[in-house]
Amino acid sequence: RSIKFNNDGTKMFVLGAAGSDPYHKVHEYALSTAWDVSTADFTDSVSISTQEDKPTGLSFNNDGTKMYVNGWSGDDVNEYTLSTAFDVSTASFVDATSMGGDDPRDVEWNSDGTKMYIMNRGNDTLYQYQLTTAFDVSTKSYSSGNYLSVSQESAATSISFNADGTRLFILGESGDDVSEYTLDTAFDISTGVTYISSFSISSQENDPQGIEFNHDGTKMFV
Repeated sequence: RSIKFNNDGTKMFVLGAAGSDPYHKVHEYALSTAWDVSTADFTDSVSISTQEDKPTGLSFNNDGTKMYVNGWSGDDVNEYTLSTAFDVSTASFVDATSMGGDDPRDVEWNSDGTKMYIMNRGNDTLYQYQLTTAFDVSTKSYSSGNYLSVSQESAATSISFNADGTRLFILGESGDDVSEYTLDTAFDISTGVTYISSFSISSQENDPQGIEFNHDGTKMFV
């Protein structure tokens, strides 16, 4: 359901979502060539089934010492600490924060962890939350109007920002494409969001779930 990388692209993480063991896990892979998925070698997995049996979104804080998994069974965001950065075998569950929502599918952050974004597939709406403590989901708050309705897609599944938060990318399961938007204010989806265009990935995937970029935006992964 989701794909993430560590900061230098030498590790890849894939979220498994359905069935019994070995699913409901975050799988870790080592990449011998950074950002080249063809060089991936499986390392380890961590089960998240106790917290969420329909996981859909995966993210990390900036230094890889925290991991987050959301899902549409619990309608919450589960927070974990990693005693070794970006090593999922060292993950320990901290707590879960209820989000409510309508089929939440992805969780993402601004650059300093003071804003969190949840993509809801059921109503194709992206919600923006403020955190009083960076990367601590339990300190979230929501202000009316801090959302973006996605009219370009009827089954939005995943989101990603560019590094400075002036561009937003939304992956659609219905259109099998990636829609691109510009933001007048970095990491603020409540106002000044302009649709640019969409890029079809239907030749490669007709049920896309996760999107990610390398840090300079020269590679996209679906």
